[in-house]
Amino acid sequence: MSATVADWTRDGEGVAYQACGACGAHWYFHRTFCPRCGQGSPEDRTAGGEGTVHAVTVVARAPSEALRAHAPYAIVLVDADEGFRLMAHGALDLRIGDRVRCRFADLAGRLVPYFEKP
Repeated sequence: MSATVADWTRDGEGVAYQACGACGAHWYFHRTFCPRCGQGSPEDRTAGGEGTVHAVTVVARAPSEALRAHAPYAIVLVDADEGFRLMAHGALDLRIGDRVRCRFADLAGRLVPYFEKP
């Protein structure tokens, strides 16, 4: 992943994704090749932070002591406007089909993507 592209997994405030110049595919998890056509050297990009909720799960029993203070909290699957899907935290009032915007929130000492209605 390019150091010039902001990404929350490297403590930046951005959601990085990749795009293939050969076939036009977009995906979220970093790879050294396109998962659709196999072309090497995909382009790293930063998403605009907007999308549509695909699924919502409310977590009532946190899996760790660090997350217990935040329960209940929502985990959402978001279809980003750029054409990929990602999992993130979100507002408890989100429903399938809602338009959302990403901001970054501290969760148990880590900066994570957090989606809410615009």
